[in-house]
Amino acid sequence: MGTYSIDLQTLSIGLLLVRIVIGLIMAAHGAQKLLGWWGGYGLRGTGQFFEQLGFQPGPAFAAAASLSEIVSGLLVALGFLGPIGPALMVSVMIVAAMTVHWEHGLFAANNGIELPLLYGVAAFGLALTGFGEYSLDALFGVAGRWSAGFTWIVLVLGVAGGFVNMALRRRPAVTAQA
Repeated sequence: MGTYSIDLQTLSIGLLLVRIVIGLIMAAHGAQKLLGWWGGYGLRGTGQFFEQLGFQPGPAFAAAASLSEIVSGLLVALGFLGPIGPALMVSVMIVAAMTVHWEHGLFAANNGIELPLLYGVAAFGLALTGFGEYSLDALFGVAGRWSAGFTWIVLVLGVAGGFVNMALRRRPAVTAQA
């Protein structure tokens, strides 16, 4: 059986790459919803979509989701505030997976849960591993201050936040076709 030693610098570079890609794409995804950038629908269009999903008032839920995606993505990309950004990302991905993607199966080609699942698991993993040496948490000297207990509490609150949002959803009435 071979041994494997972890080089902290190599690990930190790997975490940095994952954080930048996951974080910036998540922030851009939120900017699509909120600002209409990169082919997004903006707050008005996203709000109408949220109303179709049963979230009333749609613009308020759309703004909350968009801001959660932007803030969580930036916190993750920068490696700032420990598990808080990942927990926000997990929360919003639970709602996305359950309301938009669940009925379509696993794969993204069918609009399935593949992408929200990947975002959520990556965020959860980053919360558990920490952000590494190349993060604002490390720069400010707070990287080692996030205890395992605190991290789990924040992650549980993120998961609970997703399910609270789901509980606030009022499914639209199905109209009979003539």
